Amino acid sequence: MSDLLYSEIENDLRAGVRELLDDKAPWTGVLAGTEKDEPYDAALWQAVAGQLGCAGLPVPEELGGAGATWRETAVVLEELGRAVAPVPFLTSSVVATAALLAAGERELLGSLAAGERIAVLAVPFATPPGDVAPTAQVSDGKLTGEVAGVADGLAADVLLVPTADGLYAVDAADAARTAVTSLDMTRRLADVAFSGAPARRVAEGGEAVRTALLTGAALLASEQLGLAQRCLDDTVAYVKTRYQFGRPVGSYQGLKHRLADLWTSITQARAVARYAVSCAASGDADLPVAAAVAQAHCSAVALKAAEECVQMHGGIGFTWENSSHLFLKRAKADAIALGTADRHRAALATLADLPSA
Repeated sequence: MSDLLYSEIENDLRAGVRELLDDKAPWTGVLAGTEKDEPYDAALWQAVAGQLGCAGLPVPEELGGAGATWRETAVVLEELGRAVAPVPFLTSSVVATAALLAAGERELLGSLAAGERIAVLAVPFATPPGDVAPTAQVSDGKLTGEVAGVADGLAADVLLVPTADGLYAVDAADAARTAVTSLDMTRRLADVAFSGAPARRVAEGGEAVRTALLTGAALLASEQLGLAQRCLDDTVAYVKTRYQFGRPVGSYQGLKHRLADLWTSITQARAVARYAVSCAASGDADLPVAAAVAQAHCSAVALKAAEECVQMHGGIGFTWENSSHLFLKRAKADAIALGTADRHRAALATLADLPSA
């Protein structure tokens, strides 16, 4: 049985990441960034990836990484989810890195681990594990095709593009990238088009892509967990200080019950998310099941926590000047990222050999 508790190293890492994010990514700064044209916060990314070395956590030391595991990476994701941080950590340091690790590719991993370059897997952000339909073709080392809805596509220096015969690395400067309207402006989407772009094959077949999406789905649950916990913490703090009819609104039994239910759901989500990342870290054969369970459960919990955060803040919760809408938009976007809860439940039924309804 996997150890679901946080280690001392993980707790120390959490403290360091939270201190940095509290200083460099307060929600007011994150909100201001959504009104700018920049696809991500470059200064924050350099602090997280370079100063703290978080981008290289799962990369072996001989390749320039920290030689840690996905468990430590998941702790960072919890904190980034808590801050709704506008950095390409999930897309580059988790999904793209997992693809390159599975492919045994060494050339790009060092620069990704150092935070010097950002790589993004060029698939629609809603793509679930095991359901990649390549829309790009390669001929004589040149790539042609289009991919819609790529998360952090505008931030990428390198695009990893699945084709029918393998995974190819393409310089992002050789692709046409068009920003599309994104619900979550802290993780923006882009349509990407290739027209004879020079490409280098980094993996044969589709196993590297499947591993990347499976790892991404498993660790996305940790981001959702961090977001849900932040929503609960902020809501509890608010209802303790908001008075109505001469008493804190948090003293009313109806709100107490809702918050207690939310605490229970988040506690369950923590166990689910921790098991999923433990499977990813150890290469457990149960990872497909664990990732499906994690996404089927944690996406709904994060969304519920964000909705309760908005509602229990009352009128102020519906305003632009409050942080609640940032959490709600990220939770909504994450709920369809790497497969919806319904898609993961269907996958789980297949994995468990359950008959269809």
